[in-house]
Amino acid sequence: MNSLLIVNFVLLIVLYLPYLYKTIRLKKINKSHIPEEGSWAELEDGNIYYRWFEPEGEDVNGETVVLIHGFSTPSFVWGGLIDKFCQSGFKVLVYDHFGRGFSERPRINYDKELYVRSLKGLLDNQEISQKVHLIGYSMGGPIVGYFTENYPKLTKSMSLIAPAGFMQRMSGVNSWTTKPIIGEWFWHVFSNKIYGVGRMSETSYSDDPLSINEDEFLENFNKQLIFKGFTESLLSTVRCFNLFDCRRMYKDLGKLNIPTFVAWGKMDGVVPYSGSENLKECIPHVELLTIEEGTHDITYRQPTEVGEAINKFLLSNRQ
Repeated sequence: MNSLLIVNFVLLIVLYLPYLYKTIRLKKINKSHIPEEGSWAELEDGNIYYRWFEPEGEDVNGETVVLIHGFSTPSFVWGGLIDKFCQSGFKVLVYDHFGRGFSERPRINYDKELYVRSLKGLLDNQEISQKVHLIGYSMGGPIVGYFTENYPKLTKSMSLIAPAGFMQRMSGVNSWTTKPIIGEWFWHVFSNKIYGVGRMSETSYSDDPLSINEDEFLENFNKQLIFKGFTESLLSTVRCFNLFDCRRMYKDLGKLNIPTFVAWGKMDGVVPYSGSENLKECIPHVELLTIEEGTHDITYRQPTEVGEAINKFLLSNRQ
């Protein structure tokens, strides 16, 4: 009996040490860590990082575009698109989801209600009461959808880039790797395999002059990994936010007749292109841009093509 206790104790120590190694040096994020170009907005669930980009020149139309990023990559992912929108007279608001980038990491459930609540809270904090153009990438697609479902009078148009929500299931979800305690251990200990080291994208390079290629991508992505709560926010999102079958929501959006655009890469290995057919069934009036050689990285690997198409769509739906 004593031998069994000793073996179990040693086993726990062996398992705990790599977890401790990965977590002991993590910092708690505070306001001093955020870039001076942006700010924190105090919302119901904590402080969220945001940044405004203002239009230049005389062609200012007074309308606002809000960019909603995906699962793990924060707002720097929009770097190749923003200038195009500003040049057309739009004000652009970007932000990092709670748990990502330079936002705080509250210990709460990262469910769809949180993401909708934080977007609405940010708009209220910035005193935006007029309709806005929403652009969502990957997980940002369902966030845009659920927000619009709840606040249709605040949404002027929806632009979706490879939106999640049309997969029946995802390998590994609801497996032992997401169970309480085990999940925290696994996602921290094997974080190098999940994110942050090596190639993060399906492609590593694009000759688009506005692209964010792999070295620059990793440099910016890894900045968020030094703060406590990033891994927990991802894991909680997997547990609490069904990103794989949002058909009911998209069908309801189709009834609202809000102008909708979608860009999708045919070679997308994360959110398969076949979802574009499902989206067209749910939202018959959607405008589709297909990028023949595009993967899930089109937001930052083909920003010129994606940005020009979305910009044209936005301009056609100005007041």
